[in-house]
Amino acid sequence: MNQLILAQDPTLQTFENDVWWIVLIKLLGVFVILLLLTLFTINYERKVVARMAVRPGPNQVGPKGWLQSLTDGVKLPFKEEIIPKTADKVVYFIAPVISATVAFTAFSVIPFGPVVSMFGHKTALQLTDVPISVLVLLACSSMAVYGVVLAGWASGSTYPLLGGLRSAAQMISYEVAMGLSIVAVFMTAGTMSTSQIVAAQAGNNPTTAFDIFGWSPTAPSWYAVLLLPSFIIYCIAAVGETNRAPFDLPEAESELVGGFHTEYSSFKFALFFLAEYINMITVSAFATTLFLGGWRAPWPITEFWAGANSGWWPLIWWLGKVLLLLFGFIWLRATLPRMRYDQFMRFGWKVLIPVNLVWILFLAGVRVTNDRIDGGARWLVYLAAAVVVLGIALLWPASKKPREFSIEEQLAARPPGSFPVPPMDLQVPPSPRARRAVAERLPATVGGTTPADSLNDTSDKEV
Repeated sequence: MNQLILAQDPTLQTFENDVWWIVLIKLLGVFVILLLLTLFTINYERKVVARMAVRPGPNQVGPKGWLQSLTDGVKLPFKEEIIPKTADKVVYFIAPVISATVAFTAFSVIPFGPVVSMFGHKTALQLTDVPISVLVLLACSSMAVYGVVLAGWASGSTYPLLGGLRSAAQMISYEVAMGLSIVAVFMTAGTMSTSQIVAAQAGNNPTTAFDIFGWSPTAPSWYAVLLLPSFIIYCIAAVGETNRAPFDLPEAESELVGGFHTEYSSFKFALFFLAEYINMITVSAFATTLFLGGWRAPWPITEFWAGANSGWWPLIWWLGKVLLLLFGFIWLRATLPRMRYDQFMRFGWKVLIPVNLVWILFLAGVRVTNDRIDGGARWLVYLAAAVVVLGIALLWPASKKPREFSIEEQLAARPPGSFPVPPMDLQVPPSPRARRAVAERLPATVGGTTPADSLNDTSDKEV
């Protein structure tokens, strides 16, 4: 098979011609890749966090400790399983199955590479693709909340229920922000197919060219640069969507013991653990597909290697981008403290979603202007719009801070019968650990000597 065929992008018709046993091989390959990536990511996270905390990570099981996560995965199913008496047995069993199944299903529309030759048949390195593949991914991520909420409710315990309620509110709010960040990709690429979105980010794309008074430069091909606000919002929403630190509020051990999976053990807990890491891999692969050019090689490599996007090599570029995004998840966990729940929800509804809506409105205006106005007049329209936005920002009335009341005013405003308040003028006693200043004392007089003689006589002083 020649180089031209191996380098071609898959289309929707490519998946219709796959033989059934080729589909089974790709399905098994996706399953194996996810399991191996999960085992690697667990050890990868532990080693990176240990390096950042200047301490040894896993280093005993296997070569340099790389088999530690494999032994943990083998150990968990054989541990004793404890089920609360008040648990709903059916829902208690179904909840982790939903989380794990949805996590695997979301990976079915992720492209790994171009059309390749597999046992003499041309096939794409992607399990399947449909015209609305991105909506399939969003639907799978939305279904994941059912596993978490049902697990919290079916456990029959207070802390898991609170964790499930937190997760429902958190996932709904950040699902909206994530969906709005993807709208900009739809508008720019003109398709919802994941394979076609990767093709739209190929270099020298004429649809991303600008006309600046006769000069037509080409915009960056990756949407992470062309749609930078959408990429930043997606990354923030993805961390909140996967319940990862510093947004791991549904399973905050300092507040909820373990959150929604407090009452789970053995194999069912392993399913939740597996689903969490597969969701990390899925949102990283989704970001790679939407914003980082998918399986295509980065710019410096394509300049001196014409076959970088041919054959099985793109699988390496895809894996490198995913691991880089996974490192971002780990970096955040090792450096940022957990946010307060009300601050996190306020940030989602009052910051991310409004900024997303304004950004989409701006992109729509640019698209309409490019379609209807030609030449230098287009840039005059952009300049006028920028002046209007800047004027609104400068003239927008600043919010007035409420007047801060003194302690006496706050006490006077309290309703009668309130809890008594101690007086505010009490002084805090010094800490017993504080160093005390002790005055130097003269030695005691012995045998009728005067203090002056005792000062001059140094024979009896203690050394």
